Amino acid sequence: MIIRQAKMTDLDGITEVERICYPPLEAAPRDSFEKRLEAFMDCFIVAEDKGEIVGFVQGCITNDRVICDDMLKYAYLHNPDGDYQAIFGFAVLPCYRGSGLAAKLMHEIIELTRKRGKKGLVLTCKEHLLDYYGRYGYKSLGVSGSNHGGAVWYDMIIEF
Repeated sequence: MIIRQAKMTDLDGITEVERICYPPLEAAPRDSFEKRLEAFMDCFIVAEDKGEIVGFVQGCITNDRVICDDMLKYAYLHNPDGDYQAIFGFAVLPCYRGSGLAAKLMHEIIELTRKRGKKGLVLTCKEHLLDYYGRYGYKSLGVSGSNHGGAVWYDMIIEF
């Protein structure tokens, strides 16, 4: 298992993991990932096993303490000098769940963010995942203004 920064050649693998792991209304399409990779490839971390992408974590850098739906749509909103690493997607193929891979990916993005001198990380999640992200140190800021995919989301933050 290799944890590394994504490359453009990972585009199809990332898209496939997203398709498998997220409901259709929430999954980002291939063209969205292509734009994100072009804009903030250094904020994409993938897990590779035997040459296949089996998980990833990704999102832009922002000055905002919460994620808005426009950030998911418009890669140009990435601000490399911003204060927070946003996490738009965090996915591990079902057959790798329970292996500790998700924890490795999350710890990797947290440490990368810390090394880059950012103030912290932000993400949105569904209510049933609040405790899961809390294990990594995220605190809930309450119900999010996001209505991505028609779901109810919660804003979460880690501040260093």
